[in-house]
Amino acid sequence: MNDLFDKKLPERVLHWVVDTLDPTAEVLSVQRLYGGISSIIHRISLQVKGGEREVVLRQFDNPEWLREEPDLAIHEAESLRFAAGTGLPTPQLIASDDDGEQCGVPAVLMTRLEGTVVLNPQDKQGWLNGLAQALVRIHERKADNFPWSYFSYNDIHTLQTPEWVKHPQVWKTVIEYVKQPFPPFKECFIHRDYHPTNVLWTDHTVSGVVDWVNACRGPAGIDIGHCRVNLAQLFDVATADAFLTAYQSYAGQSFRYDPYWDVLSLTDILFGKPQVYAGWTALGVTGLTDDLIAERLEEYATSLVNRIS
Repeated sequence: MNDLFDKKLPERVLHWVVDTLDPTAEVLSVQRLYGGISSIIHRISLQVKGGEREVVLRQFDNPEWLREEPDLAIHEAESLRFAAGTGLPTPQLIASDDDGEQCGVPAVLMTRLEGTVVLNPQDKQGWLNGLAQALVRIHERKADNFPWSYFSYNDIHTLQTPEWVKHPQVWKTVIEYVKQPFPPFKECFIHRDYHPTNVLWTDHTVSGVVDWVNACRGPAGIDIGHCRVNLAQLFDVATADAFLTAYQSYAGQSFRYDPYWDVLSLTDILFGKPQVYAGWTALGVTGLTDDLIAERLEEYATSLVNRIS
């Protein structure tokens, strides 16, 4: 074992990984991957039949999430199979421990994709184009027979104006608007957590989309809205708007924009006072503060109210 070996990964888990791949395989290194906050992810390098192979292991260790969705490993395994049909580079499923019998907690073992997360692009417009084009390809995947369907994370009927806001009338308008019935939409395959942290790049080109555990059937606007609210926090409203324009350009007549999904995606993240997403700081983003995030969310909310007024 070299200095990358992470002894926090239990031996029983490593034994399961080895037995799944090849009982004669030798573990060379284990490294914790950061960026996500709801599960534990490791990159494992192994010597297998004379060659080196790298795989990724996700362990679902969040008790609250597991209580709400006990089928997380099953869901991600099926999502990975389905995502392969998008034509995008996506992790390939190797095996899953659906109930945690082997690993102690539910787990999914998958192939590792090449590339790195880019959160400070030199060519921002080219970066936004790549994000948009990849998302269009995901939405082109028909999902009629996919078992999981979209639901909102927050109960929209009990939403109230957050206490931290400086412009309560803006948020009152947002909340009143989102309580309308869903507008008509065409179901497609959606990632459900599409944002820059889940997109990999190599040589300024998208080389993979990861983290498929929330994938489902639903409205394309939810993926767009979720990415836009992330971009608004990372950068500003102009960047979020530029992403929408890029998506519309690549999707063409197949997509009809409805601001409702942007508004719903905004209210989906209203869980207390805004904070800097830990995944961003883990991946090297600096300069963000909780106050700045709150300010940018208010600016984004105002921009959406202007769209619906």
